[in-house]
Amino acid sequence: MDPALTRDQFARLLDDEARTLTDLEGLLYREHEILVRNDDPAALEDACAARQLRIGELLRIQDERRSVLKMLGQSPDNAGLDAVLRSCDVGDRLRLRWQQCAVAATRCRELNDRNGALVQARMKRVEGMLEVLTGQRPGPRVYGPQGQFAAASSSRLVAAEA
Repeated sequence: MDPALTRDQFARLLDDEARTLTDLEGLLYREHEILVRNDDPAALEDACAARQLRIGELLRIQDERRSVLKMLGQSPDNAGLDAVLRSCDVGDRLRLRWQQCAVAATRCRELNDRNGALVQARMKRVEGMLEVLTGQRPGPRVYGPQGQFAAASSSRLVAAEA
């Protein structure tokens, strides 16, 4: 493939990724504000849906980048991207853009982890209040047979042999 065409294709992908990461970062801040304010559940649901759309877009961009790398005979990972950029990125502008995307992705992961920790703390608080109200302590939370997350029921002896 022509180095100029390769450079243009990766520039477009990196621009799309940077734009999507910027959107995602804003959505994660918005989601955090909604969680902190204990805002309307519909607002939180809308923010989560928008976040999922951005994550889907990032996955699409990643798939496209991997496809192009494979088409160029490179491994579909960071090493393959590095090899392609070495051959077509005059002035290291694309490498710099790639590093900026990596930093933005790390920031988004940290924001998402922060939001997840807040949700988890709220769930624990609600479980504690329910325990006080009902007098029952929920069992450990485990995955059920269909992959759903649920509280484990108490064990029962089905059969015993003497």
